[in-house]
Amino acid sequence: QELVSRWMAEKAQEANRLNAENEKDSRWAEPLWEQAAGPLQRGALKKALTSFSLQELEQANQTLKDEYDALQITFSALEEKLRKTTEDNQELVSRWMAEKAQEANRLNAENEKDSRRRQAKLQKDLADAAKEPLPIEPDDDIEVLAEDGVKGAGETSPNRPMSKTLRKPSQPPPGGLLDSISNIFGYVTSPEPTESPSGLCAEVRVPSTALHVFEAHDGEVNAVRFSPGSRLLATGGMDRRVKLWEVVAGRCEAKGALTGSNAGITSIEFDSAGSYLLAASNDFASRIWTVEDYRLRHTLTGHSGKVLSARFLLDNARIVSGSYDRTLKLWDLRSKVCMKTVFAGSSCNDIVCTEQCVMSGHFDKKVRFWDIRAESIVREIELMGRVTSLDLNHDRSELLTCSRDDLLKIIDLRTNAIRQTFSAQGFKCGADWTRVTFSPDGSYVAGGSAEGALYVWNVLTGKVDRTLDRNHNSAINSVSWSPSGAYVASVEKGSKAILWSDM
Repeated sequence: QELVSRWMAEKAQEANRLNAENEKDSRWAEPLWEQAAGPLQRGALKKALTSFSLQELEQANQTLKDEYDALQITFSALEEKLRKTTEDNQELVSRWMAEKAQEANRLNAENEKDSRRRQAKLQKDLADAAKEPLPIEPDDDIEVLAEDGVKGAGETSPNRPMSKTLRKPSQPPPGGLLDSISNIFGYVTSPEPTESPSGLCAEVRVPSTALHVFEAHDGEVNAVRFSPGSRLLATGGMDRRVKLWEVVAGRCEAKGALTGSNAGITSIEFDSAGSYLLAASNDFASRIWTVEDYRLRHTLTGHSGKVLSARFLLDNARIVSGSYDRTLKLWDLRSKVCMKTVFAGSSCNDIVCTEQCVMSGHFDKKVRFWDIRAESIVREIELMGRVTSLDLNHDRSELLTCSRDDLLKIIDLRTNAIRQTFSAQGFKCGADWTRVTFSPDGSYVAGGSAEGALYVWNVLTGKVDRTLDRNHNSAINSVSWSPSGAYVASVEKGSKAILWSDM
């Protein structure tokens, strides 16, 4: 290598020397040629050189023009190909959506047929049960009705049959159909509330202090919800558990865990009596437990994607679930079957319900309003970002939304117009499942930021009332305000949960 390097250096020196000599000869030859050549010869030479340069420029220009024409043809062909591909894609999407709609209609028709068949059988059984004689207990109180104006009290007319009225409520035949109906799915006809109505809102307290910071789950905590009586707090996490905590003197004491899910919990909901708990899960299913004994009552399967939200309807006998598979399903808890399936066209991130309307928030930035009876969209409202959360105020006249454009909005359901928009410097929606909440009286809204700060806005002024940013170490996933108004709970992407109040 050293010899090669030395040889190349010598060659370079020799080439430099030859170039220097040639340049020197050229400098000597140029003035001699100019002296020898006459003016006519120099003019002809310049003319020839100019003509040669123009010819070269024309040829180069023609070459560039040909290349430009070829590129233009190629671009046109690619543009046409793109247009055809786009049209084919739109046609495929339309056909796919039409097939999904047909499949949903077919499933709904089958469910409707099954429902009619069950209803007819139930009516027949009820008619048969009504024909059975009603048993009378020996100790039943019997009131003898006297003949008007003829006999005294306690006497009967000899010409009139004795009529008797039961003072005790009539009881269904033992082991009969009515008993089985009332106990379908483990429900009793009038379940005793797990909690007293002491959780009703007396005065809303705007949180200012972290009363209790505790490790709620092994990993990320996705959902939090107070029970209707405000005595229990439920949290759901990626450790596949729903945990129940009893709120005592400003602290959350572990009460029990609801198990059975095969993947992380995404949402939590109590029924109106606080007796049952509904949770949606990433394992494509929703589950219902009894709060008193932590027993798993039923698992509702049928979605082909993660179930991101599930809610009880007001009658507590039906639930609605929304999934990543872009469908909503209506479930009957008495028969334990899916009654209806609606194809929404976009992943459903959250759901809220009124008596006859289901509102769903979607990945395509739209809030859709569904008529349960007609299985159709009543209207749509498009926001500026993916919808992550929905919540209703106490009288169900206003809808609170949160979206990935870092804005919270209140929609007046009577006018279908956006009434108020909330934002704050530093507030950032951290995930597609970030949940926000109304206060029980609808005067405040609360939401958690990606930086771990809890924000509370005043609904009347639209301004931030309180910012609490010292206790969470990661993005806040969900916030819940207790129905009593005394507490706010928040959970994070870490493993912590915090109970807040103004005490």
